[in-house]
Amino acid sequence: MQSRIEPVLVVGGGPVGLALAGDLGWRGIPCVLIEQSDGSIYQPRMDLVGIRTMEFCRRWGLVPAVEGSLYPRDYAQDNVYLTSLTGYELGRERFPGIGQAPPPKESPQRRERCPQNMFDPILRQFAAAWQSVTLRYRTRLISFTQSSDLVTAVVENAETGAREELLARYIVGCDGARSLVRETLGIGMAGNPVLTYTTNVIFRCQHLLSLHDKGKAYRHIFIGPEGTWSTIVAINGRDQWRFSIIGGSEQRDYTTQDIEAAIRRAVGRDFEFEILSVLPWVRRELVAERYRNHRGFIAGDAAHVMSPTGGFGMNTGIGDAVDLSWKLAATLEGWGGDGLLDSYGTERQPIGARNVGEASGNLRRMLSVGRHPDLLDATPQGAATREKVGHEFSEAMRREWHTLGIHLGYRYERSPICWPDGSAPPGDDPKAYIPTARPGHRAPHAWLTDGRSTLDLFGRGFALLGFGADADEAAPLLSAAQQRRMPMRFTAIAEPHIAALYARRFVLVRPDGHVAWRDDRMPAEPLHLIDVVRGTANLLPVPAEERAGK
Repeated sequence: MQSRIEPVLVVGGGPVGLALAGDLGWRGIPCVLIEQSDGSIYQPRMDLVGIRTMEFCRRWGLVPAVEGSLYPRDYAQDNVYLTSLTGYELGRERFPGIGQAPPPKESPQRRERCPQNMFDPILRQFAAAWQSVTLRYRTRLISFTQSSDLVTAVVENAETGAREELLARYIVGCDGARSLVRETLGIGMAGNPVLTYTTNVIFRCQHLLSLHDKGKAYRHIFIGPEGTWSTIVAINGRDQWRFSIIGGSEQRDYTTQDIEAAIRRAVGRDFEFEILSVLPWVRRELVAERYRNHRGFIAGDAAHVMSPTGGFGMNTGIGDAVDLSWKLAATLEGWGGDGLLDSYGTERQPIGARNVGEASGNLRRMLSVGRHPDLLDATPQGAATREKVGHEFSEAMRREWHTLGIHLGYRYERSPICWPDGSAPPGDDPKAYIPTARPGHRAPHAWLTDGRSTLDLFGRGFALLGFGADADEAAPLLSAAQQRRMPMRFTAIAEPHIAALYARRFVLVRPDGHVAWRDDRMPAEPLHLIDVVRGTANLLPVPAEERAGK
């Protein structure tokens, strides 16, 4: 008897794999996710759920769960630069508690502080809620092979050692920086394999705030005479803290006594605490040379490994998952062409490279403080040094704390499934986001009169927006989509401020919320446009007479 063939096999049950499985389930696509661990998180690797990720959570109905996580929403999110918690404060970037900060005007959501040990269970519950999704923990990938129409994977039960074959149409490696899927696909990585050897320590101390006068802060960056050497992060806003010895390019092993002494140095006094876990790791700057090989794909850390400075890693990976998910769904449902899957790497690989580079730049800025032997001196010269270091460091670090452009301003230039309209792109500024409905960009947010965001119109299928236009005028494109069995819904929008923001009478938005095409009139060849955006036709230049309306 032939074994069941799964549409998609997802390898890796971290946030990216869970997001991919959950989004596939949300789209009605069956998949199996395997994860070699039991899913427990002992060292939260991320704690920032970025604003774009929160927009996806809005789509999935997960915002209440994230906002209801155990992280205190009134806990100040300041970033403080200091010699020790009981020493000199050199500078501070102030931010209110997450629950006290309104969303920016560019989004219906705000970024959230929800560490991985709180966020992963939310994504896990979301993925498990779909009958079409199977989650198999304590199951590891041993190997896989590809044929013209099938992936055959050998998996092993981590508890019993029993092995079996799983058959799938596609395999997606969300299995981290040491991805077996990527290695098997023969995909190389380019960049710097070692930026720093860093050691993370989770320690518990319920009364840490009472030991110093610096007040509540999310991140503390410690600067000594030798430069920046460690950080402490409020991992749960109560009694657990992540201490990181930043390290350098040379590997060093720390004893328990070394770690305890370093923590006491950062605090600036002797005190009692409990070490819960220690995790040495390597900070890297790597991007995969491609994201696909035939029926195999990679996403998240398997495709890009970056310094956590900026909090871009998981959020970039979830962007990968959302981009790939709708394209897999379209292909499996029969209306998407193979060019749709090819476009995944074309679109996401440059974003991975962009975000990896920005994260490394943040690390360089954090480590930019030189040696200052008099930094701790209680002298006028020591005070002058501290003022200078604090001012320069505060200015340098500001770029890391204000990153709306990174999270919302990415765009898919030269995408084979986006029809360019000849408009010039806005600048790609990490700090500032300029809303635009230019093809390839995230379709911008605006509030509709009924209280919804424009983002609430996008998701499972294509969305055709008409500004000052009705369904009769949009009929050629709607009919073409219907002929190709491509899901599309038309929405007429009357609000003038939204029409001005989108800048064309017709705007076609993809299932991932990015603009595929826009114009003031219907295309001369509607079927050709539909075939381009669904990956079955090559993009051709728009004839000059069509642009001129002739």
